[in-house]
Amino acid sequence: MSATVSAGATTSSAAVEHQPRRRVLGITSPRKLPTWILAHLALLLVVAAFLAPMLWLIFGSLHADSALTVELGGQWTLANFVAVMTPETLWLPLLNSFLLSAGTALLTVVCSALAAYPLSRYSMRFRRTFLYTIVFSTGLPITAVMVPVYVLFATFAITDSRVATILFMSATSLPFAIWMMKNFMDGVPVSLEEAAWTDGAGWFDSLRGIVLPLMAPGLAVVSIFVFVQQWGDFFIPFVILQSPEKQPASVSIYTFFSSYGAVAYGQLAAFSILYTLPIIALYGVLSKALGGGFSFAGGLKG
Repeated sequence: MSATVSAGATTSSAAVEHQPRRRVLGITSPRKLPTWILAHLALLLVVAAFLAPMLWLIFGSLHADSALTVELGGQWTLANFVAVMTPETLWLPLLNSFLLSAGTALLTVVCSALAAYPLSRYSMRFRRTFLYTIVFSTGLPITAVMVPVYVLFATFAITDSRVATILFMSATSLPFAIWMMKNFMDGVPVSLEEAAWTDGAGWFDSLRGIVLPLMAPGLAVVSIFVFVQQWGDFFIPFVILQSPEKQPASVSIYTFFSSYGAVAYGQLAAFSILYTLPIIALYGVLSKALGGGFSFAGGLKG
């Protein structure tokens, strides 16, 4: 009996060994030479599309006689940077841009967190309809509402107010920020808040002490998104802010274009580089502070 069982086990194991192994299907990189060449050519075209304007800015800012086409030869100088680094041309517009963008980002993050919490935690009858309405409202062009908004601001005599501009810029950024904040807030388990509720904590205490610290990467993403969006906004400050000393850098950059069609290309390139550096520095600081990324991987363990 034992010999029969051992023989059967040997036969079955041998049959298993001689069975052909099934190939595990998965996503692999292209190995054929034509496909590999086409893929890398497409990547090179994308890199060139982004790199060419940046090279023009760098060479144009360092060239004495910059134009639409920059020659690699000729005289190289830092005179363009020296010419734009004045309080009226650079520092005051950058300060105005920072005040508008930072104020808008702070107000938007606070309001979107308060609005996203009930949408994420409570079961409401019209929650899905409300969320879709928020998303669809982001597709409304800002030019369609600027005329009534300007009439409203002129009626209350707040057309040249930074605070009123920040309020309106926050209102334009709020719909998409609420949607993003709600998605980040859904990743925080409700069980962590339930433990705090049993100890007598309210919804605001759990939001401030549990939810927001756990979704710190999400807060950073929303803040950067709103800050960068408003940093490059031209239309709203151009219409509402009328005093030149209150206009941000996105509006003052057009001072390099004269009324007769002449353009100071070298100073324009230098101003554009200096105008972009705060955004790069902001992303670098936040990326380093958050561990080099904005993912939730491992953020809720323990």
